[in-house]
Amino acid sequence: DSGLRFHYVAAGERGKPLMLLLHGFPEFWYSWRHQLREFKSEYRVVALDLRGYGETDAPSHKESYKLDCLIADIKDILESLGYNKCVLIGHDWGGMIAWLVAICYPEMVTKLIVVNFPHPSVFTEYILRHPSQLIKSGYYFFFQMPWFPEFMFTLNDFKVLKSLFTSQATGIGRKGCRLTAEDIEAYLYVFSQPGALTGPINHYRTIFSCLPLQHHEVIMPTLLLWGERDAFMEVEMAEITRIYVKNHFRLTILSEASHWLQQDQPDIVNKLIWTFLKEETKRKRE
Repeated sequence: DSGLRFHYVAAGERGKPLMLLLHGFPEFWYSWRHQLREFKSEYRVVALDLRGYGETDAPSHKESYKLDCLIADIKDILESLGYNKCVLIGHDWGGMIAWLVAICYPEMVTKLIVVNFPHPSVFTEYILRHPSQLIKSGYYFFFQMPWFPEFMFTLNDFKVLKSLFTSQATGIGRKGCRLTAEDIEAYLYVFSQPGALTGPINHYRTIFSCLPLQHHEVIMPTLLLWGERDAFMEVEMAEITRIYVKNHFRLTILSEASHWLQQDQPDIVNKLIWTFLKEETKRKRE
């Protein structure tokens, strides 16, 4: 309905159940490369470039990035792909969108899987009471400034972008799957295109007009996966999330893993997702 063109990468046959993957910041469809390969045997797996990212259209006005627009995008995309429901998976900011789609359109989400992002109500309440999380989320406030955040990312050949994934403080740890030179190159290619950072940062520029939420409850089976060494999100929020899920809720915290969990520990993440998907089917049979 927005008139925007969305770019996605798909694996698996059309007609199989849909698995829709929503990436975080600063990422794009490529962050799900391990899951595209893994789940195509039983699903039509679609990894999206969110509004403003990669090859998806990027409206210039920041009001176009309000959360209700982003939620409507997912509903429209589902219908455009010829589906009325899906397994929805989101990481980081894509996790925020996934929670909200599950809350607003519960009939469209059969199972919800979120990676390293708490229920949005937990996030807003926790951040107000814990200065340490407020500091970790400082970039939300930094991103409110016009043009300067984009400029910061481009300095020294996108040093900030590279270090997010590779530095000791924020990157994938020693025991994870480090990003290869080709992986880093893919990220640099996408975000070095003219204007490529403004859409992604605009997602954050409207956040304070959208939270807190009016509705909270999640009614479908939910899996929350969390890398404990997340430099941006405190792990305490993961456990509190349980109170908002009025169905089967499973939380798995991986102690050696970073914020970039599905790239950091793809084999374990894929295994945990399979277990959760099969477990639900088994429970129905019983």
